Amino acid sequence: MDRVALRGLKARGHHGVFPREREEGQTFVVDVVLGLDTRPAAADDDLTKTVHYGVVAEEVVEIVQGDPVDLIETLAERIAQRCLKHDGVQEVEVVVHKPDAPITVPFDDVTITIIRSRL
Repeated sequence: MDRVALRGLKARGHHGVFPREREEGQTFVVDVVLGLDTRPAAADDDLTKTVHYGVVAEEVVEIVQGDPVDLIETLAERIAQRCLKHDGVQEVEVVVHKPDAPITVPFDDVTITIIRSRL
């Protein structure tokens, strides 16, 4: 299976369990790796036979900016399910980064990684 990757998509969302997170919001960073067969698109040099990663990027940002959820696990699941709606996408890996998570000790990042497939 081939891979199309989008890394470092940034959007402001209001996700989290604490009132401050819901009120003020914060930046989330998302990486998406789409698994699909790109041979038909490459053979015909035809965008309609692959996934339009620009559209996927817009959809991911729309989800992050959309309805708030408590958990980044839920956010990742919503993103994965949207990606799998694209024709040809058989598998998706989603990493949601929450670099400004409300943690009281020094840290670089908090992430959740999920892998979902049509199978």
